Amino acid sequence: MASVLVVEDDQFVRSALIRHLTEAAHTVRSVGTALEALREVAHLRFDVVILDLGLPDLDGAEALKMLRGITDVPVIIATARDDEAEIVRLLNDGADDYLTKPFSVEHLSARIAAVLRRARAAGGAGEMPHSTTLRVGGLAIDPLRRQAELDGRRLDLTRREFDLLAFLAGRPGVVVPRRELLAEVWQQSYGDDQTIDVHLSWLRRKLGETAANPRYLHTLRGVGVKLEPPQEALP
Repeated sequence: MASVLVVEDDQFVRSALIRHLTEAAHTVRSVGTALEALREVAHLRFDVVILDLGLPDLDGAEALKMLRGITDVPVIIATARDDEAEIVRLLNDGADDYLTKPFSVEHLSARIAAVLRRARAAGGAGEMPHSTTLRVGGLAIDPLRRQAELDGRRLDLTRREFDLLAFLAGRPGVVVPRRELLAEVWQQSYGDDQTIDVHLSWLRRKLGETAANPRYLHTLRGVGVKLEPPQEALP
């Protein structure tokens, strides 16, 4: 099914995760420290990483930043912490999803499946067979090459930021409900609006705008989000 790296220092939790994931036909490797995790992802290919935050050598949040410096592998945070500000920071730093301990193995399996679906969809599996560049004002998005430019300047986007921008660019001027964004971009039938807000915030920053002064991204409270050219770009 998938190659999974479990980064967990609690031997009991680690053994339980290994057993469950192996029974689910996944290939599993496990380590107990952040440095071991970094060595693993530097030398081996994984489909998903399950990362505990309470590691003995390095806080998991710092480990996440270091992982993002060397790989784009999907990362699911497994944490006993439920502080909202910290969860937002983890999403900002590149986490693809998070689970608050204790969680059931069924819940973990569902989150892994969703993350893998999103990663495979992001790989361009037949959704856009033609190399058609999407253009909205000064934005140019190439879905096949997964490249985006604003006024000729290359945008440095995370995988999820690109997916969100490309999805909205394919529907310029259309208000897309949040539920549809969760289903199509995150491949989830349910979820927290906070996840969308975090990614919109970071995408706005890279587009040089804010929620208070939008140019491309417009949020209609209680309705959804739309992408359209700035007013000055309209004929």
